[in-house]
Amino acid sequence: MNAKSDVRTPAVSVIMPVLNEERHLRGAVRAILAQEYPGELEVVIALGPSTDRTDEIAAELVREDPRVHTVPNPTGRTPAALNAAIKASRHPVVVRVDGHGMLSPGYIATAVRLLAETGAQNVGGIMHAEGENDWERAVAAAMTSKIGVGNAAFHTGGKAGPAETVYLGVFRREALERQGGYNEEFIRAQDWELNFRIREAGGLIWFSPELKVSYRPRPSVRALAKQYKDYGRWRHVVARYHAGSINPRYLAPPVAVCAITAGVVVGAALTPWGFVVPGGYLAAIALGSLPAGRGLGWRARLRIPVALATMHMSWGWGFLTSPKSLARRVIASRRPAVLDES
Repeated sequence: MNAKSDVRTPAVSVIMPVLNEERHLRGAVRAILAQEYPGELEVVIALGPSTDRTDEIAAELVREDPRVHTVPNPTGRTPAALNAAIKASRHPVVVRVDGHGMLSPGYIATAVRLLAETGAQNVGGIMHAEGENDWERAVAAAMTSKIGVGNAAFHTGGKAGPAETVYLGVFRREALERQGGYNEEFIRAQDWELNFRIREAGGLIWFSPELKVSYRPRPSVRALAKQYKDYGRWRHVVARYHAGSINPRYLAPPVAVCAITAGVVVGAALTPWGFVVPGGYLAAIALGSLPAGRGLGWRARLRIPVALATMHMSWGWGFLTSPKSLARRVIASRRPAVLDES
């Protein structure tokens, strides 16, 4: 460990998987380098095959600050990027950040303190969505509302305590290395799967609202729909991988898709009463968007129901159409949790 570090301020490696992040990469790295943390710090950026200026910006960041390094990720897959960055990093605390995430100023110092206070193997906090235009602000409002995401603590906040998984995460390196890093078959939900193995091995995952990462939402309806379709698709994989992980919050979107589809079919073919179901859903998200949009301009507020419907329907469709073959392949790659034998 570097002479600048001690038990209270261990050296920290920040790992960042990036792909087509020219809009936010520089700001995300600056937020890391500006952290109010007295210990040694390095940033390892895993570069996927971007088609924008991401690689050029990363090269500039490397030239500007010796603490920044890059490593290639030719597959473009997030778990492969994370594993490559972990391998290239060297410090005892590992902080995961995405290329469109902005750490709050005291994030690393708070996370290191929480690791010490709780004895956890991984700590994480709130995914604080913030938009830069009317559409993104509408998505941010939807993503931080209960009508949008239910009671997910890392979206809406909650009390500090043990958790199944957390957003991003600040890990003890020993926990990552003991479990062999991320399972690269999990294109999505890789955080959940890794935290599942850590918990199986007896480790503690800790959520704290003290930790906050500002997140930039997807910039279009199409991009948001793809994101949430993938979320739903992989949540069904997780449900098949670990039967005890499903709960009513995850079942609500696919149930809504089925009910609305049935209502439209019945309404068109049999009786107008069938339209009560889709009409009721539209009324619910319109009413639910009112408190979610408090403080926003009217252009953003008008877009919140569109964001909510896109999230719900895309997530539900992804869940319903998730192929069993994908789950079988992932289940075949299952890694047993590795216990600490020390």
